[in-house]
Amino acid sequence: MRYYPVNLDIQNRRCLVVGGGSVGTRKVGTLLECGAMVTVVSPLVTEELLELSDSKTVKLKQRHYQTSDLTGMFLVIGATDNEESNWRIHADAERIGKLCNIADRPEVCNFILPSVVKRGDLLIAVSTSGKSPAFAKKLRKDFEKEFGEEYADFLHLMGAIRKKLLLKKHEPEVHKPLFEKLINKGLVDMIRENRKEDINQLLHRVLGKEYDFKSLMGKEKGMKVPPLSE
Repeated sequence: MRYYPVNLDIQNRRCLVVGGGSVGTRKVGTLLECGAMVTVVSPLVTEELLELSDSKTVKLKQRHYQTSDLTGMFLVIGATDNEESNWRIHADAERIGKLCNIADRPEVCNFILPSVVKRGDLLIAVSTSGKSPAFAKKLRKDFEKEFGEEYADFLHLMGAIRKKLLLKKHEPEVHKPLFEKLINKGLVDMIRENRKEDINQLLHRVLGKEYDFKSLMGKEKGMKVPPLSE
């Protein structure tokens, strides 16, 4: 099997999770993190899902799966321990062309979920195409050690710089060598080591005096990146 790698935008898209156990709960959590509108179908659910339902964060249907549950859904995840139900979900999704993942059953999925390292906006996805989830997990842990939280701060900063540069009246291609200089001059290392003066000197040298580290780090709204220590 050859998979086509892709990152899906599921912000405000309707997604279905069939199964309310620990696996289903984890799947719901990931979907919510990405801004999906989640519906859960399961006769039994965890306390966490009940709380999410009570707070109107997810829509909960405490019953068994029905084919009609797929109506209007962008994608469906099957997370039940019933093989017959999983195959039915798969068959229904295939028939009407829905994205479908059945937990731990790559043979009945039209997409699989990689093991992921998250550092702010940095996503590193690891997949063995379903051949060895254990090895994918091992690689993920290795990457987690190599790529620390400084990469979240780094991308926060680079996003703010890019936004400010785009306000100027010249082609975006002009920006490429500027970003390459920032990267090649060790900006990530400076952030990791909290060397604020060195960061500012680099920004001023490459971009100009109007690019200040502290003000740039405060410009990207909606980012949940903790400030560097004083």
